[in-house]
Amino acid sequence: MSHGKSRKQRITSDSNAVISGVVFDAFGTIVRISRRTNPYRELIREGRRQGVELKSDSLHIAMTANLSLDDMALTLGVALTPSRRQELYRRLEVELSSIEPYADAIEAISLLSAAGIKTGICSNLAGPYGPKVREIFPHMDGYAFSFEAGVTKPDPGIYRLICDQIGVEPGHYFSDTSGRVLMIGDSQRCDRDGPRDAGVMGFHLDRSGRGKIQDLVQFARTVIDRNTSQEA
Repeated sequence: MSHGKSRKQRITSDSNAVISGVVFDAFGTIVRISRRTNPYRELIREGRRQGVELKSDSLHIAMTANLSLDDMALTLGVALTPSRRQELYRRLEVELSSIEPYADAIEAISLLSAAGIKTGICSNLAGPYGPKVREIFPHMDGYAFSFEAGVTKPDPGIYRLICDQIGVEPGHYFSDTSGRVLMIGDSQRCDRDGPRDAGVMGFHLDRSGRGKIQDLVQFARTVIDRNTSQEA
């Protein structure tokens, strides 16, 4: 497989140190929403309909503070009638209940864990989504969610947080002696480029079939094979 070979070359060429941890983005990478209703965006639209002056980064508030829809409405100054509130919570429940894992994510994480490689999730999320992700993947070594961290990717702080949680010190992807941590996700800005400012080697997952890395199982096997060759 020519794609697998190129991926393997990219992972192995930077260092002789073993890979100690792999961090995954959440949505679009290991989980997906099959029924999108966008309750937080709808709340902001409701505020605009009411003439509330909202900043362009209003959604950023939802992702950096553990706020319910009611708390978010109060913070933004949006008034909700009982029926409108019920509709927003119905939207949220529909979206949360439709979250499901990608099959290749389940297998990839299982393979990495069996090989002794620590795994974590680092994602920009509003508060209600975190428990659902933890429920689907309950045995990760760490979770760094923006609503708990107070910062969003690509802020270096959130990558350092997940590295601390899984017990792998970042900044060693050019080292021959220290363990390395990799990150993979569907955002080039947040999952490939952003982690590198914190010393984490980032990779872009392209599920469209056009990118170099299209499948998490192949990526996991490449990581494991790379470690095996270093330890031989």
